[in-house]
Parts: sequence; C-alpha cells; structure tokens
Amino acid sequence: MVPENLSEDTLAEQLLELALKSGAEAAEVYQSRSLSRPVFFEANRLKQLETSQSEGTVLRLWRNGRPGLTVAYGAVEPPAMVERSLALSQLNQPEAVDLVSNFQPSYPDLGSSVPIEVLVNWGKEAIALVKDAYPDVLCSGDWECDVENTRLVNTQGLDCHYNDTTLSCYMSAEWVRGDDFLSVSDGQTQRDELQPEKLAQQILQRLLWARENVLPPSGPVPILFTSKAADMLWGTVQGALNGKRVLEKASPWAERLGKLVVDPRLTLYQDPDAGPYSCPFDDEGSPTTGLVFIQNGILEHFYCDRTTGSQLGISSTGNGFRPSLGSYPTPGVFNFLVKPSSASLEDLIHQMDHGLIVDQMLGGGNGISGDFSINIDLGYRVHNGKVIGRVKDTMVAGNIYSALKQLVTLGGDADWNGSCYTPSLIVEGLSITSRNN
Repeated sequence: MVPENLSEDTLAEQLLELALKSGAEAAEVYQSRSLSRPVFFEANRLKQLETSQSEGTVLRLWRNGRPGLTVAYGAVEPPAMVERSLALSQLNQPEAVDLVSNFQPSYPDLGSSVPIEVLVNWGKEAIALVKDAYPDVLCSGDWECDVENTRLVNTQGLDCHYNDTTLSCYMSAEWVRGDDFLSVSDGQTQRDELQPEKLAQQILQRLLWARENVLPPSGPVPILFTSKAADMLWGTVQGALNGKRVLEKASPWAERLGKLVVDPRLTLYQDPDAGPYSCPFDDEGSPTTGLVFIQNGILEHFYCDRTTGSQLGISSTGNGFRPSLGSYPTPGVFNFLVKPSSASLEDLIHQMDHGLIVDQMLGGGNGISGDFSINIDLGYRVHNGKVIGRVKDTMVAGNIYSALKQLVTLGGDADWNGSCYTPSLIVEGLSITSRNN
C-alpha cells in the first residue's frame, strides 16, 4: 500500500482556512507521510519482514507577528491543532513573516519501488557471496524500500509536493577467531536498484585485509580515509559553510570568502538532482539549487535558509530544512558532493610506502573547531604499497582544517555515505597513538 497522495488531501487547506478565521495573519502546513518495508537478516538467515507507516503534520502560524508551531502524528483534529498553535504564539516574540508565495510547481516522482521478493533475493545473494569465501562468518543486515510523500502549503499561494522512493541496505559480517573478534560493515542508499554483489565484494575485501593482525605504524605517516570513513571530515566542513555559523562568527571561514581555505584539488558542491538525497525544494518551499561551496580550494558560497540569507544580505540558497518535524527550518545540507579524481582505491594504496587506512571508527570530530580524536574500529597498515594487516587499539587525532590543507591524493571511488558523496583521500599532518607502540 502506497501512502495517499498528499496533493489530493484537503487537511492542509482546512488548517489554513481555520487559522485565518481564528485571527492568524499567515500560516503554513508541512505534511510528511512515509511507508517503509524493511527485510531483516540475522546469522545468515532471513529473520523477519516488516511494514511500517508514519504520518506527521506541522502547522506554523503567526498572530500579531508571533509564531506558534504545533506537530501532530497520525490523525489530526484541525480545531485543536489551530488552538494549540495560537496559544503557543502568545509565548514567543514577534518576528518578520517570510513565506514563499505564488509558487505551484509540479514535480515528477523520484525513484521507483521494488517488491519485497526482490529485497529478499538481494539479501540472500550478498550473504551467499560472503559465505562462499568465509564459511565461518555470520552475516546480518537489512534491505529496505522507503516511500516518502512531502507537501508544503501556505497562505501566500504556495503549494508544492513530491514523492520520493529510496532503496537502502546495510550488512555486517562478524568473524570470531579465538579471542579475536572482527566486525565489518557496509551499506548502500540508491534509487531504483541496489547492488548486492558490489556490497559483498566490499566486505570481502575488508575481510581479506584483516586476515592478519599487525602493529600500527609509528611516527608521522600519511593516513588514507576510505570513502566510508571520509564523511567524518566533511561534517566539520559543512558546519563551517553554514550561514548561521557565519552570522554567529563561529565558523573559522566567516571572513574567508574568495580565499583559499583547503587544498586546491578540492571542489565541494551541492546538486539538487544528484543521488538518492536529491530533492526539488526545501522545507520552506524555496527551490533547491546547484551551488559550488569551494572551487579548487577557494571558498565561494555559504548555504542558508530564508532568515539567515536575509541577515547575510543574500537570498536563500534553498537550504532551509527542519531537523525534526517539531523544529523550525534552519540551514542544512540535503546533499554534499566532493568532486573525485580518477584514481582507484588500489591506486591510492599503491602510492603509500608506509601508511594507515581508516575504514571504520568510533567517535568523530569535535564540532566546528575541527579538532578530533577517534578510535579506529577497523583500520589497516600499508607497507610498500600493500595492505599487510589489521591494526587494533589505535587512535588518530588532529585538526580537520589543517589536514585538508595537506591533501596527498584524492580518489575516484566516490560513494554515498549518508547524504555525503565522497571519495577516499590521503592526508598528512595527523598523529597516531597506540597501546602497542
């Protein structure tokens, strides 16, 4: 069962009409419905099938310039929802009402659904490929098809909506060898089709690299972050590009527009039509736009919502998103792409005389400062251009901004890790500590 098309639902119109009749001078309704069909595997076997649905409605109104926001999940009683929003508005300070107006586009559906049987077969295929090579390994995971329907309507004439279908999978392989426990995991998020063979091959490669445990390298060596691990670096960069952080003077790049901030080989951008995290409009109704944040190392743009854009003296970049249904829109990134090179992961490894590969980690960056200290959950040592084994009880620390100025090589193996499309990369200037050194 696919969720009812929100464009044919009259709840939003009822809420707007009632809000205006009750004294509000402006109002908007944000609706989100989703249908999820996950397939779960555990210990190499199909465990269970599920179907879950959710529905959320957000009413935001202004009376005497004071905003009030109410969220309802499932069935909605319009009078009660309007009454709660009006009551909450009395507790807030007045603000300028800034709504997108007279914007009624028709968007095509994004992605296509697949039957449960296909998800099950994909899961069985990936597990069989790993089991054939490593009979003692236990595989678990989930394969999922999500259908989301989003609509945004307001009293200024805005009415925009779209359907989005995404496919995702996650698989882990656990290998117990005496008192040595190894867990390797990977996943995919795509539209239209998943690739179980590619997922299995990625896990098999990690299992092969981990056949031997070795001591980590000592001293300053280059560190290779795989595409799966490199997302940790870009989270800090996204914070520095956030227009709200620029206004607060919290971003170290607040006064750096037009200047070199990272290695000249790095180009970072967003593309509203790229990948499984593309979307046609943000949670304020502004059209999403293509935007180059950093071109060849030079800072060109920040991203912002309507309020932040106005305060910065620029228009919205279509990046006003709600962290949750109960939150007000704030600057956010819907997809974030790092332009890759043409070098494969194997090419990058061959370039390293001595080094360390970080593939899975515990912990992350320390916010917008860029300082970080992570425990390596899954890492490998490189010697003479070859992976010689897995390292344990090892940490990597340093500063992300400094590391991105000391780029050694950028890979061509870009992949989606959450809403970030990033290749592997090698950087210098980080420190390694281990209990074994």
